[in-house]
Amino acid sequence: MPDRTFPTIRLGCQTYTWEMLGESYQDGPDALLRMISEAGYDGIEITDRMIGDYAGRPGAFAHALAAHGLTLVSYAVGSASGFTEPDQLNSDLVMASQAIGFASAFPGAFVSFGSATVMSAGARADKFAAAARFYNAAGEAGQRAGVPIALHPSSHHNTLLFSREDYDHIFALTDPALIGWVPDTGHILRGQEDMLDVLRRYADRIRYLHLKDVDEDDRWAMLGEGDCDIAAVIETVSAAPHFNSWLVVEEESDKAAADPARAVRLNRERMRDYGF
Repeated sequence: MPDRTFPTIRLGCQTYTWEMLGESYQDGPDALLRMISEAGYDGIEITDRMIGDYAGRPGAFAHALAAHGLTLVSYAVGSASGFTEPDQLNSDLVMASQAIGFASAFPGAFVSFGSATVMSAGARADKFAAAARFYNAAGEAGQRAGVPIALHPSSHHNTLLFSREDYDHIFALTDPALIGWVPDTGHILRGQEDMLDVLRRYADRIRYLHLKDVDEDDRWAMLGEGDCDIAAVIETVSAAPHFNSWLVVEEESDKAAADPARAVRLNRERMRDYGF
């Protein structure tokens, strides 16, 4: 067991563990809330694909969260444009406004916008410019509404935000006063970056953390079974000036695909090894 101690930390669970199952998951958001609560988490980050019929009904969702003793950490949103298609900027901003309106009903909750993704041919510089225009404009909308905004790079197919160079590029183009960062330990490892170096370099951008693991072959692993130095990551992130104390555990391994409820429960138990 690690001998380091950490400040107050709250643990949330990301719903992508079920989203990645596609149409084989049919039980809806209420079942997600139940499974995450029963596993022992305090909060949830739910995606626009998993919110179901609560979309546009924040009051009803707040009631459901309260019934399960959960806090909304963040509403995570993506777009078919990958946020890199200039001709879809206006429609993406309409979507962003709707997401911000939903999250505004939950004090402290973020809207997290997914990784910029290459969806069509074109120069990478143009893709970065388009993504930055969206992220900054969404950040301005969030600021007006009092809703904090963050971006979430990934290592998934065609992501524009994969390597350390990509991180440097997008952060140079976006305003830290408008939009923060949700680092993801698994995606950082898959991008072959120095985990602690990138976290320290952009510590002022960190708002909360996605915690997951990857093995030496870049395959998703259960928490603690891969290469992520969990204790060092938590220690580093906890020192970030705008870290809001939420660690959002996310699981994408084959074990999670086989039994997602059990996987998130085992990850919650693993976090008790670190005193949480």
